[in-house]
Amino acid sequence: METSTQQLSGAKIIMKVLREEKVDTIFWYPGGAALPVYDALYGELQLKHYRATHEQQAIHAADGYARSTGKVGVCMATSWPGALNLVTGIATADADSSPIVVITANVPKTLLGKNAFQEADFTAIVKPISKAQFLVTDVKEVANALREAFFLARSWRPGPVVVDITKNALTDITEYIPQEPKKEEKKSVSIDEQTFETAIDLINSAQKPFVLVGGGVHLSGANEEVYQLVKKINAPVCNTLMGKGDFPETDELYMGMIGMHGTKTTNKGIGECDFIIALGTRFSDRVTGNTKTFAKKAKILHIDIDPLEIGKNVPVTASIVGDLKDILHQLDPYIQETTHEEWIAYLQTLRHQYTVSTHKTLLTCPSVIEEMYQQTKGEVIITTEVGQHQMRTAQYYKFKKKRSLITSGGFGTMGFGLGAAIGVQIGNPDKRVINVAGDGCFRMNSNELLTAVENHLPIIQIVINNNSLGMVRQWQSLFCDQKYSATDMNDQADFVAMSRGLGARAFRATTLEEFKKIFQQALQEKSGPTVIVCEIGKDDKVFPMVAPGASIEDCFDENDV
Repeated sequence: METSTQQLSGAKIIMKVLREEKVDTIFWYPGGAALPVYDALYGELQLKHYRATHEQQAIHAADGYARSTGKVGVCMATSWPGALNLVTGIATADADSSPIVVITANVPKTLLGKNAFQEADFTAIVKPISKAQFLVTDVKEVANALREAFFLARSWRPGPVVVDITKNALTDITEYIPQEPKKEEKKSVSIDEQTFETAIDLINSAQKPFVLVGGGVHLSGANEEVYQLVKKINAPVCNTLMGKGDFPETDELYMGMIGMHGTKTTNKGIGECDFIIALGTRFSDRVTGNTKTFAKKAKILHIDIDPLEIGKNVPVTASIVGDLKDILHQLDPYIQETTHEEWIAYLQTLRHQYTVSTHKTLLTCPSVIEEMYQQTKGEVIITTEVGQHQMRTAQYYKFKKKRSLITSGGFGTMGFGLGAAIGVQIGNPDKRVINVAGDGCFRMNSNELLTAVENHLPIIQIVINNNSLGMVRQWQSLFCDQKYSATDMNDQADFVAMSRGLGARAFRATTLEEFKKIFQQALQEKSGPTVIVCEIGKDDKVFPMVAPGASIEDCFDENDV
């Protein structure tokens, strides 16, 4: 690190602080107010900057980069409307606890509040959807605001932090004094004696336990500790969408995802269990269904880093707030080895009873996902858009490793996946990255293929094309008397021709055999994206399913409709 002080502009100080924080990748889109920043970027060989085709995709790329690497993602944009195009991405990252530092430019300080060209009170707009916000109007504040932003983004419960800098603060000159990055002081969680004894008693006395794994497991780096806990007490495991891959889904104790599109085995098992140990999860409505009937026979031990999540959605018997990895280390010596053989056998019987068979010869979304798994063996990183294909991916692909599914869970952002895939591929150049999309989502972000082509990124883009907004159409079919208002899309869009026009390799699959061959070939490609459009029927539905507001025990499938 440099040790000497220098007189620098605010824009050049940004570059210095990024180096301090060991940042090597930035996702951005230029604009007038931010010109000083992009001018300072020119010639910065230590910083690779990737220009997206739209600001929203730039922040999704930063988000994907952050989620897949565990590093802080960095995104830059200019003032309104550039900054406002980041809002959905900021909210997406906030909902799923993804660490991002967002740097935006604003009009000069003298024009704030005067309806100047492209002026907006951006920090006020993003306050409800970000972890922290800084409006920097003085060049002397630039360095420390950025340093604090990085610290906050990665510490405690991660999340997006916004630093909005006025143009005068970017161009004015001040003294830059190098500093080492501020590090979080992780102190051992102090568990009071009564809570500790209650937690141990709950774990050791349970006859029908269930371990619920959420995204907080990989955020805390507690994957190994969770695995050891599960094996020690021989308990069945389920996960949330954010917890996919945090426990290997090829393990015999894994019973499937929980919630609206969880497995019948898990949902019915949760209704019959007597104890849930909930690890790094917030009990969202898509997980619990009707909270009044959720796990009505079970005592719940909730361990989470955020005290605001405790008891927010479901009442719990006991809770411990703090770093999950540390807490499990403290509990481990006092946890007894058990078997729960009858309980496990019962759940295995349910799993056999509720096994869902897929069409082995027809091209369907499940058959596409299963073929992807057969050819990749779980050794890739998958991103998804939002909808039926997202749930099918969660159901049919076996995720074995942490950070191997990158998807928008809490916010459900259509259009998230392709931008995220670009960030994932850039952050993980030695991994194959596959984005699974529906045709509705692909319409929102297909222009981002240009970024993948320009940067020679070997992303495989799967488009499950049913010529409709499939998930909404499914709800219309089940709950709206089949009134398909505005969900059928019969405009004959040719995604193959469009993708080729953007410079990507593109193919169409109408049979499963065609898909197998095309996908196998795509896995061999090393430069540039490949798009595979899979033509399927409109009426394929995602089952199992829990009706909105119903108990998760009342999950149903096609045999129940």
